[in-house]
Amino acid sequence: MLIVKKFGGTSVGNRDRIFNVANRCIEDYKNGNDVVVVLSAMGKYTDVLIDMAKEINPNPPKREMDMILTTGEQQSVALMSMAMASLGVPAVSLNAYQVAMHTTSVYSNARIKRIDTERIRNELEQHKIVIVTGFQGVNKFDDYTTLGRGGSDTTAVAIAAALHADKCEIYTDVDGVYTADPRKVPGARKLDQVTYDEMLELATLGAGVLHNRSVELAKKYGVRLVVRSSLNNNEGTVVREGTKMEKMIVSGVAADTDAARVAVIGLKDEPGVAFKLFNALAKQNINIDMILQSIGRHGKKDISFTCTDEDADLAKQIIEDQMEFEEIDVDKGVSKVSIVGAGMQTNAGVAAKMFEALYDANINIRMISTSEIRVTVLINEKNTERAMNAIHDKFNLGNE
Repeated sequence: MLIVKKFGGTSVGNRDRIFNVANRCIEDYKNGNDVVVVLSAMGKYTDVLIDMAKEINPNPPKREMDMILTTGEQQSVALMSMAMASLGVPAVSLNAYQVAMHTTSVYSNARIKRIDTERIRNELEQHKIVIVTGFQGVNKFDDYTTLGRGGSDTTAVAIAAALHADKCEIYTDVDGVYTADPRKVPGARKLDQVTYDEMLELATLGAGVLHNRSVELAKKYGVRLVVRSSLNNNEGTVVREGTKMEKMIVSGVAADTDAARVAVIGLKDEPGVAFKLFNALAKQNINIDMILQSIGRHGKKDISFTCTDEDADLAKQIIEDQMEFEEIDVDKGVSKVSIVGAGMQTNAGVAAKMFEALYDANINIRMISTSEIRVTVLINEKNTERAMNAIHDKFNLGNE
């Protein structure tokens, strides 16, 4: 059996945890399995590198940021290989260049194009545990790129897909996927199984357990995902397609505080205005989520949308440079709270129940967005945890 195992930063945060991970991997290896391990940078080391860079240059070039950030994972894979060697098990560490993990050229948010598997397969044939840097790749210029925060999950799934691995285990500091963040909602419970679609929505909406692009890849290539804790041997959450999912209308509540609302007031009410606005933002790789357009009056209309906090100021600048309008307002004090569940598409009244929970908690809704398996509301950020708990209680998600 070929197993890909990914461990996050907290799982390799110090010497004891490195040896804990080493022993877990060696256990699978000694049971006759081929093992590929993908690692993030140790602990909060990526944040340390970001702080170091910004001490030198508050607005560093993205290429150079990728150059420095990739050193974090190289450190952790080398130390892990050393740990395994000290335990008498052959292992080899490989960075993105040595693997030949080809990506697009968008620094800080690259996408994997293909993986050359020859080096990994050669090392596995020599009965070594292969330890690969997560979060990074190499573009057509032979420059290092990074895949965005959480990108090690995507590295692991991409390798599992390329190698046709039997399963891909994602280890984190929680026991699996919960109905809500257990640090914010004390009554949250772990799910035994969840569908790819539900997990993709939860990951995209701020659940934080898995990188959303990793779930996209897993669904596309049918990679069996298991989310488990690196700190104990508890069974985790299986992410897969299937009909034997838990029969819940709503599977979970997620929140994303990395949101900003941009309101553009007094745009011309004529064809092509929305296209011009969002095309200008797309050209600068600004991802837009929720969109609200008002009814046109007196030849004018308003458009509001959400983006990340980081992109909000750039979005404002682009709009000021390229659009005609009366007023623009940016609010970074907002968050998105969402409910997700495959059962929602066949059950009426789910959104109304969510809105009732927020009404009972005296929380105002600023924008609403829906899909077949999701309802998202924009609220004031200060109300985030209270909203999550109110919704979680209303749907009784803490009970089997």
